[in-house]
Amino acid sequence: MRMAAAAAGVVMLVGGLTACNSGKSDDNAGGSGGGAGAGKSPLQAALASLKTASQQTDGKKSAKIDGTQKTGPTTRTMKGAMDWSNGIQMQLDITMSGGPAAGKPMKALYTPDAMYMNMGMPMGGKSWIKYDYDMLAKQAGPSGALIKDMMQNNDPSKSVELLIASGKVKEAGKEDVRGVQATHYTGTVDVAELTKMQAKNLTDADMKGLERQLKATGASTETIDLWIGPDNLLVKKREQMNGKQPYDSTIFYSDYGTKVSVTPPPASDTVTPPAS
Repeated sequence: MRMAAAAAGVVMLVGGLTACNSGKSDDNAGGSGGGAGAGKSPLQAALASLKTASQQTDGKKSAKIDGTQKTGPTTRTMKGAMDWSNGIQMQLDITMSGGPAAGKPMKALYTPDAMYMNMGMPMGGKSWIKYDYDMLAKQAGPSGALIKDMMQNNDPSKSVELLIASGKVKEAGKEDVRGVQATHYTGTVDVAELTKMQAKNLTDADMKGLERQLKATGASTETIDLWIGPDNLLVKKREQMNGKQPYDSTIFYSDYGTKVSVTPPPASDTVTPPAS
């Protein structure tokens, strides 16, 4: 498996579970506190409520997650837990439908420094493939630099921050999400704007390269839908990006504050993929 191809897959997997990093939201963009508040426009009310949700979600530091990601003909079904108290730590069980790995259970472990994949079949006598983020940043170009930034600076609240920063959001009503009465917010962001808000530590050259990579896929917009529960916590997120191979990710969040423990596999049982 070549490093660049692996990087593209990791971007999709990590991006849907965490979010595009928009940086800190502007205090003046949507006011403060939860709820619409008297005298606010629908946009101001949505922004204020989302700001509260971002703060509450970020403060929980961990959650259980499950959902699906569809990229072209391939669907990933995932279940696990993540902790964002100090970089991203995450453990996932993954099942694929479509493609050569269809039906084979896989495991993924994430630390702030590397991602480990167990494909369910030995590679060179080793059980795990290690993707070091520093190596990806050096060898896979802008997408590799994005992975490193995501894993060190991202968490589920960043999807909320992205909509706040875009200023393109509206409330779409109340809906039941697994027994929780949640408020649905939706917004669509142009890819050109998305890349500007994508990460806080990428160089200008990496940002321009990332925009070129996204445009090469034919993607022009990403639609983000968020469902916020009555306790101001994110309970569901859906991201849809158009293009030659449309991307559709739906993730559910629950059991905030759950304990997450990730132990990297021993070096003797890992292999590093060759560079492209």
